[in-house]
Amino acid sequence: MSSRSLVERSPRARDERVVSGTRTDIQALRAVAVSLVLVYHLWPNRLTGGFTGVDVFFVISGFLITSHLLGRPPRTGRDLAGFWSRRIRRLLPASLLVLAVTLVASRLVAPETQWAATAKQAGAAALYVVNWLLASDAVDYLAAENAPSPVQHFWSLSVEEQFYIGWPLLILVLVALASRLRRSPTAVVALGLGAVVAASFAYSVHETVTEPARAYFVTPTRVWELGVGGLLAVLVGRHGFGRGRSVEAVAWSATARVVLAWAGLAAIVWTGFAYTGATPFPGWQAAVPVLGAAAVIAANAPAATGSPAGMMALRPVQWLGDVSYSVYLWHWPIIVLLPYATGSALGTLDKLAILASSLVLAGLTKRYVEDRFRAPEWGRPLRKPYLLGVAGMAVVVAMAAVQLAEVDRKEAEARDALAAAVATDDPCFGAAALTPGSDCPRTTEGPVVPAPAQALKDKSDAYEEVSGGKDCWSSAPRFPMTVCEFGDPEAETSIALAGNSHAGQWLPALQEIARTRGWRITTYLASQCALAETDQEFDATAKTERCSSWGRRVTRRLVSEGYDMVVYTNRISVPAVGKDIAGSQDAYRRGYESVLATVRSSGVPVTVIRDTPASGDMIPDCLAANDGDLTRCSGSRSEWEPAEPVVDAVSDLDDRGIVLADLNDRICRPDRCDGAVGGVVVYFDRSHLTATYARTLAPALEGPLRKALARG
Repeated sequence: MSSRSLVERSPRARDERVVSGTRTDIQALRAVAVSLVLVYHLWPNRLTGGFTGVDVFFVISGFLITSHLLGRPPRTGRDLAGFWSRRIRRLLPASLLVLAVTLVASRLVAPETQWAATAKQAGAAALYVVNWLLASDAVDYLAAENAPSPVQHFWSLSVEEQFYIGWPLLILVLVALASRLRRSPTAVVALGLGAVVAASFAYSVHETVTEPARAYFVTPTRVWELGVGGLLAVLVGRHGFGRGRSVEAVAWSATARVVLAWAGLAAIVWTGFAYTGATPFPGWQAAVPVLGAAAVIAANAPAATGSPAGMMALRPVQWLGDVSYSVYLWHWPIIVLLPYATGSALGTLDKLAILASSLVLAGLTKRYVEDRFRAPEWGRPLRKPYLLGVAGMAVVVAMAAVQLAEVDRKEAEARDALAAAVATDDPCFGAAALTPGSDCPRTTEGPVVPAPAQALKDKSDAYEEVSGGKDCWSSAPRFPMTVCEFGDPEAETSIALAGNSHAGQWLPALQEIARTRGWRITTYLASQCALAETDQEFDATAKTERCSSWGRRVTRRLVSEGYDMVVYTNRISVPAVGKDIAGSQDAYRRGYESVLATVRSSGVPVTVIRDTPASGDMIPDCLAANDGDLTRCSGSRSEWEPAEPVVDAVSDLDDRGIVLADLNDRICRPDRCDGAVGGVVVYFDRSHLTATYARTLAPALEGPLRKALARG
């Protein structure tokens, strides 16, 4: 949105507006905002709260858009069409260009494991709904571990575009209401916008407390930030409602405005250094950068002693503000894709190159794309921008669809290859390669099965399927009681599988055994929440309480349902309250002991599976990028194998009805853990076993299970 101020020409010229000059303070504020984001993405440890630059952009957009709308209030559908056509010409050409280039670049340099996610997000970004897709992934524990896509920064642009659709409609309704009630349109609009801002702020605070991962992306939690800018436009642009509004400053002395401008800038910069990824956001914490940005705009810093106006008016600052939109568009795809192109993590020179290339591309895009499409001839006739916008969106969506079609084709080929590999009965296939006494070669190069892109989806039925129309996972924030059944429903032997996501990964192995033994398997699984009498510190207090409640209810069911055996395992992914992961071991040991002792009090035997090793990297991505040297996707066993307090819990209880199954020797060699073993991809993400590899562990798991049953 242009930051050029609009002034009233005459009382009769209701629809005429002229440019009186550039709001250098707003251009400078844009420069500050994009600098915060850019530095944060390149050096996140240096500017831990730089993400607040997006919130500054929201306030600016809300202010300028509302100023335009109040200067020429929409009264008819044609008014709205004209407003939206200007938005299309301003925003879509550059954003669609970046999306198209990013899709091509991703296909060329990113591993094939990234193609599908990038295509889906690019298609959603072209339609300006990607923030909702990211919100869904953010609350999906497994999807949350995916590598960042090169277009995920479009979430904020999606929020703005959705705002641009709804906000004019709201103002149109409020203006019409003021006319019907014969009230001041300024008062009615201010009250209406204020009500929306208050409701959105309240929802943002609530959602940030209850589901912060989702709250970060969804539109309702962010509308108030843009709305604050809109309210500011009503308050400081009081003159000539509907006659070309004058964008003014607060009616304070020059000294007071200078102080206000500095205070606003200080608040913004302070959040850049003081906030971190652990700061609950947006919620009320977003009010600091939002009000800081509003203060700078309201002050419209005058040219007075000690004013930041001189610094703001510097040519480099103004230029950066002018190209800030394109800088925002270009910088993130380069950050994400460059490591794939170079084969190494970003170094200082890489980051400086990204900084320079982002500025160069932004300058070119501003001149040859943004400015060109804002020319009046691209807006006439009125349908022209809409036709071009739809065509551009269709091109990007079609490119994404083509990419997804290629992924589907490759997955079909990978499924055939996997079926053929399984059918060979290779004695060195998967975990069998690590059988004591075997002489199987180490898997050091591809191809592997499932193919890395397919491995992302090669998950236990507990993750992917539903049983009886029910989701098999108990998830935050409510953690309901969720039960699924697998295997023979008429089986005489009934097994319960209980724990969090690292319990779910063992279902394929249990299903293999159940098919030959005639067992029925009932699952009690939760996302992240470990089945332990331990208070686990989630990102919201309500989640902690409900996780504990879920654990108590599941433990009672394990005791009361008459199972022949319970299979029990967890991953510690959430620290105990008041602790970090390393300091939570003793709390979990006691929590595991409590659950195991309660289950054993009913006479039910328990097989406890030691937790599996975990890599710090996305294994399928690594394998896809290093097909010729898969050893680059390995790590020290001492680093991958987690501390496991359940081992101590079993030892402390010293109960022969509890059998410990430690299968990590069938996942790792004595000193190293690999991303692929026996030609099979071990993990579908950083820590969860692929269904294929889990099935190859069935022979090793069957012994401990039969031992536990015999002791029941």
